[in-house]
Amino acid sequence: MKRALPFLFVLLCWPALAGAQEEKVRADRAKVEAQGFWLYNDLDGARAAARESGKPILVALRCIPCQECVKLDDDLVDADPVIRPLLEQFLCVRIVGTNGLDLNLFQYDTDQSFAMFMLNADKTVYGRFGTRSHRTEWTGDVSLEGMARALEGALELHKNYPANKAALAAKSNRPTEFDTPEKFPTLRNKPERLDYEGKVAASCIHCHQIGEARRDYYWRQSKPIPERLMYPYPHPKSIGLVLDPEQRVRVRQIVENSPAAAAGLQKGDDVLKMAGQPLLSMADVQWVLDGVPADGGRVEMQVRRGKQELSLPLVLEEGWRRLDDTSWRSSSWVMRRAATGGMRLVPVSDKVRQELGISGAMALRTDYLSPFGQIKGVRTLW
Repeated sequence: MKRALPFLFVLLCWPALAGAQEEKVRADRAKVEAQGFWLYNDLDGARAAARESGKPILVALRCIPCQECVKLDDDLVDADPVIRPLLEQFLCVRIVGTNGLDLNLFQYDTDQSFAMFMLNADKTVYGRFGTRSHRTEWTGDVSLEGMARALEGALELHKNYPANKAALAAKSNRPTEFDTPEKFPTLRNKPERLDYEGKVAASCIHCHQIGEARRDYYWRQSKPIPERLMYPYPHPKSIGLVLDPEQRVRVRQIVENSPAAAAGLQKGDDVLKMAGQPLLSMADVQWVLDGVPADGGRVEMQVRRGKQELSLPLVLEEGWRRLDDTSWRSSSWVMRRAATGGMRLVPVSDKVRQELGISGAMALRTDYLSPFGQIKGVRTLW
């Protein structure tokens, strides 16, 4: 009976949780529409207005039920005095569900609850903002200061458009398996639009479900899951490149004996371009890295160091994607269930091995277990 209690608890709490999410989504819409600054789930309207006004478009993708990055998002919506004058130079759109989202345009790290796109009315992407490398902590990846720098950079690119169009061509259009999320087999029960007439929260396709659906697409066909989908959008720190979240792409630290160190990058460098693409944020760096094959490649970087501009080569060897930590990702939960029954396993320490009298055998500890009939902290020994 004790083993069934966690499952029973989830069943009893689920109606309350679902009701809270429903209320949260509807309240968000009411609040934003009452303020009247952001267009709500209306990208087509924003494109039409942008063509008429000549303004660039800012799209904020926001998973409302998720609590992570909510402070940053609230600061943005509540008209931060530094951000607001920049926002007023854009046509701003808030999208709270990925139903019907053009996946050949909006390509980003879907294991996060907040992402921004800055683009032209003709769908040319100027840049991305929004990075995450931890389930609950985000201050090392994003900041309001960094957002301001990204918005300023996008306005500069827009001012010089279309003369710079060729340099922006590679910032989008890597074809996906399906062009919208609800066409994936595991998401075909979801509508093309959020159902505000019914249960809107239940109708929503969450960002992380896109990554899950893409992997499942290969799994169902008994095909190997591409390594790019197993290790998506590698974080710069995985290659030894620690960036300042308050700047566009400024080096805060270089880890010794890393690909970033081998490239010759130094603390204080501003990385202006990678693979010929102008960079506005850490998310733009991830976009470039995500395009490098799993078996490695070479990425040319344009770097400003003081008054100098340098060209530096970043060389990534075969298997480089596996340097990234994927354990924090929501979409890794599905793979964990498939491989270990919902367990997150970590090696048992030498001290615990000694206490248990274990030698010459594998010993793993369950750092996390699915709440469905499982108990956290159980040791699994082989």
